[in-house]
Amino acid sequence: MALDLSMPILVVDDYQTMVRIIRNLLKQLGFEEVDDASDGTGALAKLKQKKYGLVISDWNMEPMTGYELLRHVRADDALRTTPFIMVTAESKTENVIAAKKAGVNNYIVKPFNAQTLKTKIEAVCGA
Repeated sequence: MALDLSMPILVVDDYQTMVRIIRNLLKQLGFEEVDDASDGTGALAKLKQKKYGLVISDWNMEPMTGYELLRHVRADDALRTTPFIMVTAESKTENVIAAKKAGVNNYIVKPFNAQTLKTKIEAVCGA
């Protein structure tokens, strides 16, 4: 099964430069519909308004972290099956374990390139 390049993707990061980088990588990979939110609270609001094929979220954000966002998504019947990739600058084992327990589909450590992103998306969204 090929990647669905038309699926909407939500990028969540409080650092606008990172949002722009991920957005550009997704465009390089052929994804056309990319929305963004600057924190977990904004992301949750968008997730309730629109069906996303994938969420790519930073871990460290205020006031709601990516980890808290993940827990909200997994606790919501309407959202719980949404594929979720966590992005972080830290590769702390306890963070990876916590995210896995909370139901994250995959994990990316910054910095990363388009190929890494594509591999992770394929692993999550079934290529």
